[in-house]
Amino acid sequence: SPAPGAKVFCNVGQRVSVGDTLCIIEAMKILNQIESDKAGTVKAILVDDAQPVEYDQPLFVIE
Repeated sequence: SPAPGAKVFCNVGQRVSVGDTLCIIEAMKILNQIESDKAGTVKAILVDDAQPVEYDQPLFVIE
């Protein structure tokens, strides 16, 4: 979500299109929108809110 307690961008079971914002990742105090690179249904969210992530780490399962 964009801020603690704010509405999330996507949920499991939600349909997404190419370019839809899935989440925001903060890197070096800059907020980066992560967009879907494919259309489908969000089957799983693989990380928790505010959890540190690594480069190229899967964040979502979209089928």
